[in-house]
Amino acid sequence: MPTIPISAPARLHGKIALVTGAAGGIGRATALALAEAGATVVATDIADHAEFESDKIIYRRYDVTSRDETRSIIAETKAEHGAIDALILCAGTISHKHLVDSTDDEWRSILDVNLMGVVNPVREVFPVMAEQGMGKIVALGSIASKIGGVASGPSYVAAKSAVHGLMKWVAKNGADKGIYASVIAPGPVETPMWETVTQRAAPSPNGSVPLGRFGQPEDIAQAILFLASPASNWITGTVLDVNGGMLMD
Repeated sequence: MPTIPISAPARLHGKIALVTGAAGGIGRATALALAEAGATVVATDIADHAEFESDKIIYRRYDVTSRDETRSIIAETKAEHGAIDALILCAGTISHKHLVDSTDDEWRSILDVNLMGVVNPVREVFPVMAEQGMGKIVALGSIASKIGGVASGPSYVAAKSAVHGLMKWVAKNGADKGIYASVIAPGPVETPMWETVTQRAAPSPNGSVPLGRFGQPEDIAQAILFLASPASNWITGTVLDVNGGMLMD
């Protein structure tokens, strides 16, 4: 078993991070935060192009639902940079449909992106990090999986609940190889995806969020940075709630 280092400041100089869902919202803010902390970031998304105000961020198009593309992006990142020190999983999509109105196609689509979009890169990076003897994996879960949804449908709740369980398995089975795995469970965050919620029965921060506002992508990005950095070297298998006090667990 590798020697697990004592926690240290949240600096990532010389580290290589791969971020999915990085073209906008939480993923974009996370790529920028990791780069600001010193990491070289391979930022990926399904969009053909994305611009970043950092020369430490390299953008690559990548579809997390494709096993072949997953193998390629992991192999290319490892070959080009020599390591993958952090894998940050931000790709996601949402559905609002009630259970009785949901379709098989909708369930497949939501599970493909939100669950298999975590499974695919994690199972490919696991042996890479095991060989290195160290690596940190952080996935985006959701407060929805803990309270039965905010304004999302059951397919989204189920997918995020599965992500929570999967990452605990990875943490338990990767610990003796130096692999960390944790989840950030955001409350409502003002992103393009959340805008689709606010057009429906979205909560108001007044009364539902004790800290009095919805989250911003940077709120989540800084929490991800903590879990991806040496600052969290004695934390694994956790679900970190970042929700302005909506859920005090």
